[in-house]
Amino acid sequence: MNRIWRPLRRRASTSPGQLTFALVAVVALSLAFGLVGALTMRDSVTLVRDVSVRSGPLTVQAQDIYRSLSDADATAASAFLANGVEPAALRTRYLDDIAHAATTVAAALRSAEGDSAAALDVLVVQVPVYTGLVEAARTYNRQGLPLGGAYLREASALMRQTILPAAQELYRAESQRLARAQSAVAGVPWAVVLLGLALLGLLVVTQVRLRRMTNRVLNRGLLVATLASVVAVGWMAVAVTGAATRINNGAEEGSLQVGILAEARITALQARADEGLTLIARGDGAQFEEDFTAMMERLIGADGTGGLLERAHQQAPDEAARSTVEEARSHARAWLATHRKVRELDDSSQHLEAVRLATGTGPESAANAAGQLDTALAKGITDGRQHFDQQAETAGNILRGADLAVALLAVLLAAAGSFGLYQRIAEYR
Repeated sequence: MNRIWRPLRRRASTSPGQLTFALVAVVALSLAFGLVGALTMRDSVTLVRDVSVRSGPLTVQAQDIYRSLSDADATAASAFLANGVEPAALRTRYLDDIAHAATTVAAALRSAEGDSAAALDVLVVQVPVYTGLVEAARTYNRQGLPLGGAYLREASALMRQTILPAAQELYRAESQRLARAQSAVAGVPWAVVLLGLALLGLLVVTQVRLRRMTNRVLNRGLLVATLASVVAVGWMAVAVTGAATRINNGAEEGSLQVGILAEARITALQARADEGLTLIARGDGAQFEEDFTAMMERLIGADGTGGLLERAHQQAPDEAARSTVEEARSHARAWLATHRKVRELDDSSQHLEAVRLATGTGPESAANAAGQLDTALAKGITDGRQHFDQQAETAGNILRGADLAVALLAVLLAAAGSFGLYQRIAEYR
């Protein structure tokens, strides 16, 4: 070993030897920086693509599944109150909800994994059971038999106790995946940062050392290498920071707001189903009425100024979003006021009048207020999704080409540093 190390130590004690070792170090560190930097930029692009193409859409699909199934349950209850052939519009809406849920489940199955796949399996098995129970309830209802109500209550229990919890688990799993992807994009790439700082430090130390050895102020090759390293590090810093900022904005002002509004929409749909089931029970629906009250308190608070809609109002990113939430809150209050009239009629044995007020198409009906509430919430959700998508697209544009740029700058850095140092080494020959 001494035969190997002794000549190297002698070589390192000479000026040409020191410059040679500096050249090797600059080239090796430059290429390592370029490789790690390019891979880091490419990973960031992949993460942003995952946010915008996979995790984000899967979260949206999970919301759509939950909303469609909740709306189907509420619509089935409203249609049942027709006491015979249900209104065509309600029948169409129910079928559209089930079809949309089935299509979305099939689309989600193609890319879901882990907990999401398990939740989707539950939906695949149980939704057909639910629709079978609803069809049985519909058949008995058309015949005027009271057994239809029991089948509908069983269907609704299956929806609330098994199907919707599975849809909620799907949404939870995909929301967590989206949050992890957003956090990863916003993370600091410490490996490339440390390599970049080490490279800059090496170039500065080498130039100072070279000046002392040769009494020359500047080495053009090393100066170009230093400038290339500064540009590369700066480019990555701007790209990563810009992308992280956009993704964070999309999360705070887009996906978080969408999550609150989606939860509010689902809560309202559950309340709508409770309203119908209370009337179907004909005096034996205290449990459904209690659940309706709990859902409305969750939606707008006990005094009409709190709940999920107040959270959405506080979280709203701009005046337009706040206006949409305020519109939704106004419709929710109107619905609650009409519901109280429905209960007064039903409790005073005016069942048919209560059903008409609950399910009618007039401007004073509970159905109209609930429909306007759903429309306002849907608008807020759409606006939030668009904001999130725009931020994710901008993040992707910021990172585009950064991996190639860093790799090319690293090659330029290595070449310029080698050229500058080789000129000085050649002077000793």
